[in-house]
Amino acid sequence: MEDEGANIESPSGIGAQLRAAREAKGLTLEQVAAETRIPQRHLIAMEAGDFAKLPGRTYAVGFARTYAKTAGLDADQVAAGVRAELDAQSEDGYRPASFEPGDPARVPSRALGWFAAFAVLLLLAGGFFFFRTIFAPAGELPSLVDQQRQAQQAQQKASAPTAAPPQAVNATGPVVFTAGAPNVWVKFYDASGKQLLQKQMALGESFTVPADAQGPMLWTGRPDALAITVGGRPVPKLAEQEQVMKDVPVTAQALLARGQPVAAPAPVSTGGKPAPSAT
Repeated sequence: MEDEGANIESPSGIGAQLRAAREAKGLTLEQVAAETRIPQRHLIAMEAGDFAKLPGRTYAVGFARTYAKTAGLDADQVAAGVRAELDAQSEDGYRPASFEPGDPARVPSRALGWFAAFAVLLLLAGGFFFFRTIFAPAGELPSLVDQQRQAQQAQQKASAPTAAPPQAVNATGPVVFTAGAPNVWVKFYDASGKQLLQKQMALGESFTVPADAQGPMLWTGRPDALAITVGGRPVPKLAEQEQVMKDVPVTAQALLARGQPVAAPAPVSTGGKPAPSAT
């Protein structure tokens, strides 16, 4: 019995147990490596009891626990045995191997990576605002460039010549209708019903109302497409949308009056008494 206990405590005791358990479950080293993410060279070293080839004591115990769970052994007993073997090896001058960046088991988890990236972003944002307040303490003050630009614009407006008032439209000038769209149907006629023009005007085509026409009028379905000038100056259109308009006076006086506001009728005097207000 004492010989068996000594054999279990020997450097190859835990490794032999791991290997025997793996073979009993019919697992290969490749399968164990894929399931535990422990490199095969570390698995081979553990089965041989050569823990000096592992990255360090903590990882040796952790790898052994993982291997034991996969092989169906008691992880706590295997870990205790690994610690005992490491203690025995340390008395013989054991030194753990250097860290190997390629070990999958030592790669930080994805959650830890995201947390580290978030912490770096917070540090960068804090540093940006901190140094901004140091190097640009007046960043919230009004821009001197904008103030100077506004002053120049005000000076230019003050020095700019006053625009001349618009010249009055000649009420006796010719009245010209110009089609602003293709196929604009129009009919011009005078007060007696005599036809002056009836056709579909092409785009850009113009018609000058005869100066000797008596009470000329217009009938059209596209008043919005007819540009009007009186004495060479434009006046408002008859309408801003399509609609049928008939018997519309088109003399210069009538067209100019369309753009003028209608004056309110003056109250009628009733013998010194105020006229009653409309309700």
